[in-house]
Amino acid sequence: MSGHVWLLPLKNLDDDARAIKLGEIALLELCAGQQKFVGDPLRMMLIGLEEESRQPFAVDENGAAVGVLTLQAGAAGLGTLAPEAAVREAAKLTADLGSGQAGVVLSVNELNPGGQAAYRKAGFEDRGRYEGGDAGPQRIMYRAF
Repeated sequence: MSGHVWLLPLKNLDDDARAIKLGEIALLELCAGQQKFVGDPLRMMLIGLEEESRQPFAVDENGAAVGVLTLQAGAAGLGTLAPEAAVREAAKLTADLGSGQAGVVLSVNELNPGGQAAYRKAGFEDRGRYEGGDAGPQRIMYRAF
């Protein structure tokens, strides 16, 4: 990645732009070893578009979707640049909504050292263990705005 990553809020795009981004998202492929830790990107975005508590984003580089993430009320990932952008976006969204959150919380599977390393590199701190998750125990990570 070039370092210029943008988060495009899918709920804020017009119908045509959203359809284009969803088409790009449908073509995304997961990195080796990530399938058991993350869901289908398109499915995650479609669910996020339907649920009021979720804000789905296309991670965009040079005009093309290269990943996805969802900010969720009460909770809140892709490489180091996407989590950093998520923190910035969550801070803006919190300020706009006046909801008073102070940071971003995410979970990453304990058996996913690549994901844990990316989040630590983006400034997230390990705050303990969560026993849920379809693929087993998760590490809870936090970063203040």
